[in-house]
Amino acid sequence: MTATGTTIAAAPVADLAVTIEPLDVAAHATLLHAWLTHPHSAAWELGHLDVHGVRAYLDEVATDPHQHAWLGRVDGEPTFLVETYDPARVLLTDVHDARPGDVGMHLLVAPPTGAPVHGLTSAVMREVVRFVLDDLGAARVVVEPDVTNTAILAKNAAAGFRVLREVDLPGKRALLSVCTRADLAASPLGRTLR
Repeated sequence: MTATGTTIAAAPVADLAVTIEPLDVAAHATLLHAWLTHPHSAAWELGHLDVHGVRAYLDEVATDPHQHAWLGRVDGEPTFLVETYDPARVLLTDVHDARPGDVGMHLLVAPPTGAPVHGLTSAVMREVVRFVLDDLGAARVVVEPDVTNTAILAKNAAAGFRVLREVDLPGKRALLSVCTRADLAASPLGRTLR
């Protein structure tokens, strides 16, 4: 699941150009510290970390062969963080019967700093799922959002994620869900790719 080069995926979404590239921890640790410690990002449970703690967290992801971190840009501006992982080896080892081609995914859209951009999170979600399926070659994207996070549950449903079951994970009761290429293509967000 590794890629070379600076830009891995690039796709225009409506009037937004979304790109995804490998995360450069040294270059982006301060920016990601602001995102990950913002109250908007409470589900990531990293709000207590200083910039060195966030860098250590990101370095740990970067050095683990079963995880990868990606920086997403919209119209050239850093806008979101994606983590991908092998659910057979990371986080879901005891609660998910991983299939070959399963790739776990976490997504954090940066806290807003100005006026909201209509459709931004939908465009980002669609492109991230497409990236994991097409660019990383996943057969299924696997997510495990908190059952109480109604906003992300709705966004996952709009992207075609199918709920498998509830599972207990550290710090949360999660809704284990998967999405295939066919699920994305048939979803409200996926239909806008055509």
